[in-house]
Parts: sequence; structure tokens; C-alpha cells
Amino acid sequence: MMNIRRAEARGYADHGWLKSFHSFSFADYFDPAWMGWGNLRVINEDRIAPGTGFGAHSHRDMEIISYVLQGNLAHKDSMGNVKGIPPGDVQRMSAGTGVRHSEFNHAPDQTTHFLQIWIEPNQRGIGPSYEQKSFPAEQKRGRLRLVASPDGADGSVTIHADAALYAGLLDGVETAELALAPGRKGYVHVVQGELDINGQRLKGGDAAVLADEPLISLAGGRQAEVLVFDLAA
Repeated sequence: MMNIRRAEARGYADHGWLKSFHSFSFADYFDPAWMGWGNLRVINEDRIAPGTGFGAHSHRDMEIISYVLQGNLAHKDSMGNVKGIPPGDVQRMSAGTGVRHSEFNHAPDQTTHFLQIWIEPNQRGIGPSYEQKSFPAEQKRGRLRLVASPDGADGSVTIHADAALYAGLLDGVETAELALAPGRKGYVHVVQGELDINGQRLKGGDAAVLADEPLISLAGGRQAEVLVFDLAA
């Protein structure tokens, strides 16, 4: 079974300084049919205006991944991390027993465009932690590069969740596949461009929701960037 979630069907919030599309129910956007998929709880596509950002706020018991597409996301947290997250980097923050952080766009003339992803942890009450790694475009070109996993395999960031996240760049004749074990769920988010997912055409902001599918097949990309999730049911 594969269903398509079109970009225009997502929730949307315009706060002036922040414009955000919500793939799943979040904040003031609520749709009981879209509360998450498997243990994937949030995908927000955020654009932060120059010189603005999220002030210090708290999280707990959630695995939070930031994936920057344009600009730079300035991160500061109660664990003492002060980092800039550029395109190509993947940031993982395990909120655990509790963490406070802020996220800003300090650029005077460029919007910061990024995806904020939340995955439910498979253990609660752990100590909060932080990790950030760079995955250059050449590592994602024409393939699915593992960028987050429970065991940090292949140099990916380590998440405390039964999930794996892959990133890929596909154009022209390039193809990629990911096998799903029985009982697993898949979620494919087209970050930008266009491509075929199991024979159906998707564009930037669209997503494919999969269950009881043995294979995710990607082809026909037109400057496509994609995130593929292998998720617990």
C-alpha cells in the first residue's frame, strides 16, 4: 500500500518571521488522519526570515533532526553547544530528560530554509545529547546515503529510535532502491525537484506513505533531493 500526501495538503502557518508547512499535526494545525506515521511524528518545512528565529524553548523525550537546505541555522542549547548548521549537515538532538535550545537565522539578507524532524524514541528518560555531521553532495549523488540510524552505522548520526533515515540526490537516469523488511513502514519526503516513487510522480513537498511494501524504488529524478525513512510500525 502506498498513499501520496501532496504538498498543498499540508498544514501551513505564517507567523511573519516564520513560514512553516506541517506534514503532520503540529501546534495549531490538527488533522486526526495525520498524527504521524509509525514512529515519525513531525516533519516541518520552515523558512526563517533574516535576523529572526526561535527563542529558547524546551523539549523532552524526542529525537530531533535538523536538515538545512539554504542559509545557516544557528543552534544554542543548555548542554553548552553553540553551532552553525549549514546545508549538507545533519544535526541530531536527543531531548531525553529535558533540554532548552534556540534556533536563529543571523544572516541580514538570506532566509534559512530547513526541515525539522521529530522521531519518537525507543527509550525515555535518557540524558540529553547532541551530534552533528556533514554529508557532502557527492555522498548522496545517485544513491541513498544513510544519515541517521540507531547504531551510527556508516558514519551516520545516532538516534535513540527504531528508525533509519537516508538522503539522496537523483537526476536523469540515476536510480536508487531501499528494501523494507516485513512489518516496517516507509516514508519518502521529496525535499525539492521531482521524481518517481514506485512509479508515481512526486514533486517538492510531496510525500509517499508506505506499508506492506517490500521495496521503495526511486527513478526519473529532475534535480531531486529526497529523504527516505525506514520506520517501526
